[in-house]
Amino acid sequence: MKHSSLPPGACVYKPVPQFEHHLEQELNGAFERWGPLYYSPEAGAAGSVFWFENAWFNPLRIEFDSIGEAAKALVDIQRNWAPCLFTQFRRGALISKKLPPISVKKHPFPWLVPKAPMGAWTLLDPNTLIASAACSSPFPGGLIEFEEDKSGPPSRAYLKLWEALTLSRKWPAPGESCFDAGASPGGWTWALAKLGAKVNACDRAPLEAGVAAMPGVGFIKHDAFTLKPEDIGPIDWLCSDVICYPPRLYEWIEKWLASGLCKNFVCTIKMQGALADHETTRRFAAISGSRVVHLYHNKHELTWLKVA
Repeated sequence: MKHSSLPPGACVYKPVPQFEHHLEQELNGAFERWGPLYYSPEAGAAGSVFWFENAWFNPLRIEFDSIGEAAKALVDIQRNWAPCLFTQFRRGALISKKLPPISVKKHPFPWLVPKAPMGAWTLLDPNTLIASAACSSPFPGGLIEFEEDKSGPPSRAYLKLWEALTLSRKWPAPGESCFDAGASPGGWTWALAKLGAKVNACDRAPLEAGVAAMPGVGFIKHDAFTLKPEDIGPIDWLCSDVICYPPRLYEWIEKWLASGLCKNFVCTIKMQGALADHETTRRFAAISGSRVVHLYHNKHELTWLKVA
């Protein structure tokens, strides 16, 4: 058996289905295709790439002779491994059977993600394995499914907020104040109110009646972006799922950051048309203490997180 490191800073990306072209633009041609996976040998790519479901950092190439040898090589590194196979499926399944099981069940919310790292691996051929013990997502393959509420929320948009808060390992506590911009019909407001938070929802369209009647929910009929932070006052959480051009969201968030009136942010960066706004995305990612991710429950959008 032979271990060898790929170039320092190399990365393997599992792309977002249907948006592979955005990832290719971010990598600027510096990649190889391994089935559906994108391999980039350039260290500089990692901080400016966002259109992926999972990123494998500092991957290893492991050459092995037997199924048992491959499994032992992975277990000797750490416990948790999720496969991402595009070839050698039978051989990959046999290796998986020899690895400790990982949970792929649906999760309740709130759910505290275990701190144990989740690795990822694939096979290039019958005797070559690529593996990374350090991945961008703590979920197997970057995918997470929740035990959904089929009756309470007016839309499935709340799943994005659940995932964002789960990734952040923090969520509004009972009594904390939240401002929900672009709230209608109320999926995010519903999720925040269910946590016991006090929610000021803002939109030009009304909330669904059941959400508006929830304890702790208030409503402002307004364009949230025309409100200054001083108009709203100190809050614990600012949440935005507003449909708008990314630069307009960035300009509004800049005002909030300058005001110091909020420390926790969850904002959807929605792309307009077929293109992605890579420039504004990088500006969000450059904000100290924050990160930009593509959530499993995102579509043609990214999510900016800044949690104290």
